[in-house]
Amino acid sequence: MTKIAIINGRLADPMGDAPAHGTVLIEGDRIVAAGDVAMPDDAQRVDASGLVVAPGLIDLGVFATDKPAFHFGGITRAALMPDQRAPLDEVGLIREATRAGKPDFWVHPIAAATRGLLGKEMAEMGLMQMAGAKAVGTGRQWIADSGVMLRILSYASGLGLTVIAHAEDGGLTAKAVATSGETATRLGLPHAPACAEALAIARDIMLVRETGAAIHFRLVTTRAGFDLIRAAKAEGLKVTCGISPAYLFLNDQAATDFRTFARLSPPLRDERDRQASLAAVADGTVDVITSSHDPRGPEDKRLPFADASPGMAGAETLLALSLNLVRDGHVSMGRLMTLLSANPARILGVDAGSFAPGSAADLIFVDPDAPWIVDSAKMAAAAGNTPFDKVPVQGRTRRIMKGGVFL
Repeated sequence: MTKIAIINGRLADPMGDAPAHGTVLIEGDRIVAAGDVAMPDDAQRVDASGLVVAPGLIDLGVFATDKPAFHFGGITRAALMPDQRAPLDEVGLIREATRAGKPDFWVHPIAAATRGLLGKEMAEMGLMQMAGAKAVGTGRQWIADSGVMLRILSYASGLGLTVIAHAEDGGLTAKAVATSGETATRLGLPHAPACAEALAIARDIMLVRETGAAIHFRLVTTRAGFDLIRAAKAEGLKVTCGISPAYLFLNDQAATDFRTFARLSPPLRDERDRQASLAAVADGTVDVITSSHDPRGPEDKRLPFADASPGMAGAETLLALSLNLVRDGHVSMGRLMTLLSANPARILGVDAGSFAPGSAADLIFVDPDAPWIVDSAKMAAAAGNTPFDKVPVQGRTRRIMKGGVFL
C-alpha cells in the first residue's frame, strides 16, 4: 500500500497527543502514526510548511449534500438530517443517501425516528441501521408525545444508536419565527420565549435517565439549556449538545430590517444567551460545532420574514468562523478540532476525526490566517443564504485528503 508522510505542518490534534509540529504517516487509507515519527524510506513526502494539518471536518447535521461547499470548507464527512424531500424513514432511502457523496466525501445518514417525521409511529431503526444509518433523529421537530419519545430512546439504546433531538417545545414555538424580546416586539414578529428550549431539554433528559439512552441535542442556544446539559453530564447521563457559529457570533438583532437570511431554527437569541453560548464552548459543555448547512434559494428566502424558510448555508464558513474561537482565546486549536471532528465521529461511531492509529486518513491542510470576505453572491454553496454576508473572516482550506487520496 502507498505510504505518505506529511511533514513540516502544525498538527491540530484533537487528542492532544501529537506535538505542535510533527509528521503524519499514512498507509493506504489509514493513519499509522502522528507526531515524532520515524520516516520510512519508501514514503512519499508531502510538505505542509506554513499550514495547519487537521482531521477533516465532520459536520453533524446538514440538511443537504453540497460538494462545492463541503470542499471549500474542509468537510470530509457529513451526517445528513432525515428532513429530506422524502424523509429518511426507510431502508432504500438510507442506502441511497450513503452513496450520495461518493467519491468526494462521506455521507452518514441520520434515520428518521418516526415515519414521515410526524412524531407518531416509530420507523424501522434496526433495518435502517443495517443499511448504513449512523444515528436516529427527530428532524426539525420536537416529538411532543412523551410515550413515543420514550420508546424511541429505549429502542435506540438497544441498538447502540444516539438519538439526535431538536430542542424546542412545539406547543410554544408552533407559529413563532423569533425569540421573545425587544427585537421581535419592535418588528411585530410571532415569537416564543427562550424557555421553550429548556422545557424540551428537561423532558428529554428525564427520559434519558429512565432509559439509559444516548441523546445529542443538535443545537442548544440558551443559558437555561446549557445549565441543564451541565447538570446531566455531572450526573453521568449520556447527554451531548451542539451549536452553530450563528448563535456564537450573532444575536437576535441580526434580524433587524426583516433580514430573512437571519431566519433560523431555533431563532437567534438575545445577547445574554449569545454570551452564555461562548462560555459553554469554553468550559466544555458544548461537544460539537455544526454548520447546520441548509442552502435556500430566493423562492424560500425572498419572502416576508414570517413566511421565509429557516436555515442558512453554513458549510463553507464553518471553519473560518470557528477559528475566531481560537483567536479570541475561548479554545485551543486542538480543542476546536475536537468540536469539529473528533466528537462528531464519536457520536456517529465512525473511525475518523483524529490522528489516532487506524483512524481514516481524512485530512485538511489549513491556512488559518488567510483573509477573505464572505459574499453570498459568490458562495460555492447551492445557495448563498448566509447571515454573515460581507463579513471579513480568516482561514482557508488549501488541500483535502479523503481516504489517503488528495481531492
